[in-house]
Amino acid sequence: NNKILKIMSKELTNLTFLKTLDMSGWSNLTKLPNELVNLSSLTTLDMSGFSSLTSLPNELANLSSLKILNLSRYSSLTSLRNELKNLSSLTILHLSGCSCLISLPNGFVNLSSLTTLDLSDCSNLTYLPNEVTNLSSLIILDLSGCLSLISLPNEILDLSSLASFDLSGCLN
Repeated sequence: NNKILKIMSKELTNLTFLKTLDMSGWSNLTKLPNELVNLSSLTTLDMSGFSSLTSLPNELANLSSLKILNLSRYSSLTSLRNELKNLSSLTILHLSGCSCLISLPNGFVNLSSLTTLDLSDCSNLTYLPNEVTNLSSLIILDLSGCLSLISLPNEILDLSSLASFDLSGCLN
């Protein structure tokens, strides 16, 4: 694990124009390389399948060019603080299968470019913050399989761009 991290850290330093980084399935990685913040051109980051990190690194906030972030099946993720609040270019956020995720931060209001929010199979997600209703560009909202979801903001249906809203499999 440390050997991979050292190799990766060294290589990332030279990849300042990298557009896509796929780290999916690196389930034993306990720390992200600090050099990740130097990837200022990064538009797509796939961290799906992580299981050893319990929170997102604060350094993610520095990836201002990021458009697609895949955190699907990030099984140990319990909450999001404000790591995403500066990602104003983010258009697609996949959090499907984050079974330990209980809530979303209020900082979601800053994701003004977000068109797709996939929260499917977040079985412990209990509610969405009211700020989700400020995501005026949102086209797809997938809450299917959110077994613990008990309430939604009343204004959720006022999202004029919303074309797909999936609540299938929500028991409450």
